[in-house]
Amino acid sequence: MLIFSILGLCLVLLPLGYLMLQLIASIRTSPLDTLHGLLPTHSFAIAIPAHDEEAVIANTVQRLFKLHYPSNLYRIHIVADHCSDRTAEFARRAGAVVHERNEGPRSGKGAALSWLFQRILEDPKYDAVIIFDADTRVDEHFLCAMDVRLAKGEQIVQGQHIISNPGDGWFPSLTWSMFLIDNRVQNLGRTNLGWSAKNMGDSICFSADVLRRVGWGEGLADDYQIRQKYLLNGIKIAYEPTAMGFGEAVLNWTQARAQRSRWIRGVHDANRQFAGQLFVKGLKTRNFAMLDGALQAYLPSYSVLTATAAFFLILHILGFKMFNLDISQWMIMVWTALLGILFFYPILALALEKAPAKAYFVILTGPVFILWRLWLTLVSRFGKGKTTWVRTAHKGL
Repeated sequence: MLIFSILGLCLVLLPLGYLMLQLIASIRTSPLDTLHGLLPTHSFAIAIPAHDEEAVIANTVQRLFKLHYPSNLYRIHIVADHCSDRTAEFARRAGAVVHERNEGPRSGKGAALSWLFQRILEDPKYDAVIIFDADTRVDEHFLCAMDVRLAKGEQIVQGQHIISNPGDGWFPSLTWSMFLIDNRVQNLGRTNLGWSAKNMGDSICFSADVLRRVGWGEGLADDYQIRQKYLLNGIKIAYEPTAMGFGEAVLNWTQARAQRSRWIRGVHDANRQFAGQLFVKGLKTRNFAMLDGALQAYLPSYSVLTATAAFFLILHILGFKMFNLDISQWMIMVWTALLGILFFYPILALALEKAPAKAYFVILTGPVFILWRLWLTLVSRFGKGKTTWVRTAHKGL
């Protein structure tokens, strides 16, 4: 049992240290610099993929026209992807440039965006492209913040993606709390370490030049895959928390299962394609951002770490109770300490984010989500069923 437990410790300690390093790095926040006061200079194309989004698309376009940015420096482009409703009509009436895509099979957001970019980037006037979802509500200074970051030389900038409907039930509320943690630790922490922030799939800005050179992602998790692809080309994603976009989370387990299954399978496919290359190239070039991209692929997730620590703690409690093993008494203390650190990790992240009390209460229900996610990971990774893109319905706010 001792050897087995030591192996478990090796499995947990490295990724736990990796998480804590990002948490510590996220303590420091950097305010947007004085360039914010200068006149805007960059021209933006706002790209929105939409499949049967007539319920929300007009309101989204109308809100985007109210952004605090010169109207002659941005245009809104909608790809109405295999729509069977009036998405294209409503978007066009609201003032957007609409591109209707009907040829070929509908294979998800990544393919629709790739198709749209080919048309947008034919126009040389655009300096950058910003991606929003069809339901995204945007802070009025979003484009100003991105203009500043582009002026500083950033090539890709992820804004702060915030869940807009935490009051719609337990699952949206938990998702909202987890996004607060991800934004703080995974994005701000990584950026402060000089690594690459996550691509959240929404509220993200790409320079037009980098899109033309490297292109877009593919597969079931195109936003994750494109991050790996760009890292391999030496391009990092910066994070700008003042550029805020608000989007809806799925409402229930059924919708979440389809979404998460697709994501887990897509991430696995992208890791098989890029993780090894990132690790080798990162070692050769001593590029820590690339190594981080590889480690993210190889190290177990927070859910797996927590479940592993709980498993070994229970194992040693049983060993001590049933066989009175001295080693189990000591290992109970070790595994309890590790489980305690894992418990306080999200609590500390929420504290740094100065989150409201509701976020702490809902995150305490995380063990339910952890068990569900572990089960879903096993089904997605080893199940025989085909995973496809499933549209997430938006009610509009």
